[in-house]
Amino acid sequence: MSKISFTKGHGTGNDFILVLDAEGELSLSKSQIAKICNRHFGVGADGLIRVVRSANLPEGKAILEQEPKATWFMDYYNADGTAAEMCGNGIRVFALFLLERGLAVIEGGSTLAVGTRDGVKDITKSSNGFAVDLGRWRLEGESVVEVNGISVARPAQGIDVGNPHAVVALASELELSSLRLFDAPSVEPRTDAGVNVEFVVPSDPMVKDGVGHFSMRVFERGVGETLSCGTGVAAAALATRYWAGKEAPSQWQVSVPGGVVGVRMFPAEDGEHVGISGPAALSFDGVIDLATL
Repeated sequence: MSKISFTKGHGTGNDFILVLDAEGELSLSKSQIAKICNRHFGVGADGLIRVVRSANLPEGKAILEQEPKATWFMDYYNADGTAAEMCGNGIRVFALFLLERGLAVIEGGSTLAVGTRDGVKDITKSSNGFAVDLGRWRLEGESVVEVNGISVARPAQGIDVGNPHAVVALASELELSSLRLFDAPSVEPRTDAGVNVEFVVPSDPMVKDGVGHFSMRVFERGVGETLSCGTGVAAAALATRYWAGKEAPSQWQVSVPGGVVGVRMFPAEDGEHVGISGPAALSFDGVIDLATL
């Protein structure tokens, strides 16, 4: 199969190439994915999503044992071709793709279960697009981040929402705009898997009508700076609430270069969950000729 059909989509500017491979027959190498996602020589995207029926790949079969309703699996890859556990913006675009192609439905008040490498994620329709329950989160240890544009290294709070994040608080919007995220921030201690790094500046006032507000930029591992990062927004809101103390709200509005994403923390049977909500869009369809890559 030298030619494959694709759909381009995005969630608050975080863009993806979606390939329908229901039977799990398509095998793309790391280098092929990287070339497809390359913005100069390929289609261009922050990541590639293979849309596969869960029954047709090993990770999906394991998901079906956990949740038989999760008939579709989001096989997600970063722009450099590396596999990733989850993508908060990508899964909203994934849900829209399934609905637009008639592959799934979300009727009033119902939930769409989707399989990922981080387990089953439940998606519902929201006033601004889709809401997804990212599940339980974990507070991790602190690290130290050095980044171009700021002369002094800054402490970062570790947050795990299915993938790893290091959240850095900055003093002002000027510091945020001064960041030069062409190169990856240096994070110590280093990890083999790498980490997404978020830089946040609280609004003034930070809390309005019981909802927290802040601005954020993000460097995604395997990608670079992106206009938005769904799991990163959730991690940044969790870190900001942690820093603010017990009186901090559990609902947040996060401004990223690509728009606004909502975050909500809520109790569940297995502990506190975090969810995000925001828009999703499908931009255009096309065909990739793998022989020309």
